[in-house]
Amino acid sequence: MSSSEPAIYCINPACANPHNSLGGQVCASCQTPLVYRYLWAVGPEAAQIATGQVIHNRYSVVAPQIWLDTQPAASPDVPQDLPAAILPYLHLYPHRLHVPEVYGFAEVGEGSEATQILLLENVPVDPVGNLYPSVVEAWPAASAVRQVYWLWQILQLWTPLSEQGVAASLLATDNIRVEGWRVWLQELYLDDTGTGKTKSLSKMRLKDLGYYWLSWISGAQPQVADQLKEICEMLRRGQATLEDILAQLNQLLLEQAAELPLRVRVAGATDTGPIREHNEDTCYPTTADVKARNISSNNQLIPHFFVVCDGVGGHEGGEVASQLAVHSLKALVQTLLADTAEAADITSPDVVMQQLEESIRVINNTIAAQNDAQGRSSRQRMGTTLVMALQLPQKIRAASGVEFGNAHELYIAHVGDSRAYWITGDYCQRLTVDDDVSVREVRLGRCLYREALERSDAGALTQALGTRDAEFLRPNIRRFIVEEDGLLLLCSDGLSDNDWVELAWANYAPAVLKGEMPLEAAVQALIDLANDKNGHDNTSVVLAHCRFSPEPLVLFETVQIPTLNKPVESELSEASKALLYDEPAAGEQTVSVQAQPPKRQKSLVSVVVLLGVLLGIGVVGLFAWSQLDRPGFDRLRDGLFPPAQSQ
Repeated sequence: MSSSEPAIYCINPACANPHNSLGGQVCASCQTPLVYRYLWAVGPEAAQIATGQVIHNRYSVVAPQIWLDTQPAASPDVPQDLPAAILPYLHLYPHRLHVPEVYGFAEVGEGSEATQILLLENVPVDPVGNLYPSVVEAWPAASAVRQVYWLWQILQLWTPLSEQGVAASLLATDNIRVEGWRVWLQELYLDDTGTGKTKSLSKMRLKDLGYYWLSWISGAQPQVADQLKEICEMLRRGQATLEDILAQLNQLLLEQAAELPLRVRVAGATDTGPIREHNEDTCYPTTADVKARNISSNNQLIPHFFVVCDGVGGHEGGEVASQLAVHSLKALVQTLLADTAEAADITSPDVVMQQLEESIRVINNTIAAQNDAQGRSSRQRMGTTLVMALQLPQKIRAASGVEFGNAHELYIAHVGDSRAYWITGDYCQRLTVDDDVSVREVRLGRCLYREALERSDAGALTQALGTRDAEFLRPNIRRFIVEEDGLLLLCSDGLSDNDWVELAWANYAPAVLKGEMPLEAAVQALIDLANDKNGHDNTSVVLAHCRFSPEPLVLFETVQIPTLNKPVESELSEASKALLYDEPAAGEQTVSVQAQPPKRQKSLVSVVVLLGVLLGIGVVGLFAWSQLDRPGFDRLRDGLFPPAQSQ
């Protein structure tokens, strides 16, 4: 170890001078964005290493157990035989949104005193090296819906972590960190009983979870405090199954989310790119779809349904497969939305995800049938990736009896390597995990992710729609809750390759969220970025702006005249109406309406405002009277049919 001043090295292998001073954002030599990869060093030995130390002339200790890899392009050290203790991290890779990943190891000390320190990446550390707050620290200031959402996520993690013998990770106060809505574990703790006995002790551990929650939810927001205490007591007494608890928590979550007035605008586009002659991508909705949103098919889907498909198998088949997938999905989702609108009761997330999975399997078999009919086999079979988002407007009745029209559920489904991201002004979160060879190798516990990336077939797809029978298809589907302003980005790998979304999101998202850049301009800017920085593929981008805002103040009430059956309004220009009533722009619709009856307080405020306006008019009028007398602006790869040795 040393205490010399570290530098950050450029990740561009062709850079003539990769050495840069810490703090810069781009390489001074080649202008490549610099990568600041903060790691969590596990164990008491790591905790004893002082801040400011530089380990192996590579890792700079910036805070207790937080190390900065100053040479992010270099491969980390990995032992030939992976320790059994890290296998849970590998098997849980599909849950990388909440669970850290193994980066490598660093040896500290000498001789018999040497220790291998486990280094984790994808950890809850902000862009400047600070840990995100623990759930306990952030709890008091969180909204009611976010408090319930955090608990729901913890329960969702309970089963997969229990299966790997690391459920204890959810019982450590400082281990559960939060980044906005997201629950993010700092590290994994092995259960004392070991994986072999975890299943038989699941009820006891659920009791532990109940006691744990009771210790810090006393500061819950008043509107959910009593219900959360009741759920904790149910856990503590062991009187209900995990499924029962999840159902109660989900009901409470949807009730709280539904009270928020969600507004969604969407824009999308697809581009052939500078090299390809044919565009195998298909996306929905495009600018043309948004402009034609009054057509019944678009009106039913916009702004609830978004999709990007990247065809594989050559332009003779790839573009056919992607277009067929999008066209078929539109029809199936229309049916699902219609059924949802007519449903009297809330449908559970598991049932909705099952319905989406069945729809995807139907589309898979439709494409597969065309492959069979055309005699396509092996690598000649056409197929497509898929990433879709469904903002499902389920109706929900609150305990008070008030019915809301949208509980703000967001379902993300994907097959292949097209991706979904959630982006706010503060962070960019990838919501999907690619179906490729590198992820498969990690998930099966064969190697670490950084090792897998060095394979020549690392990016080869392991599944796509239409290449095989649906029996072998495993769609990835998750449910989220939209409860903050943000951008939902769906894109093909023409944009996401080489991590350009992660590197460049901050150049676009804040401007869109502040209203300084139109949504359509942001879509085009992202396509231009893909063509400039990647440029080897087609690119599709669909961007949805989700925002929450107070109800607009209405000064002129609409009066219904029965004989005419038409509303009579004051004579205002269209521009004035847009300003006064905050009418949605092109592509924007209000997808949730505050169904709560008007309160007396709101009525009084409206009266006061109206009186203020009238008083102002009167003052201006008097002043004018007194003066009368004076002058004066969003492939089929080798991994689908890999050689036997790569399986």
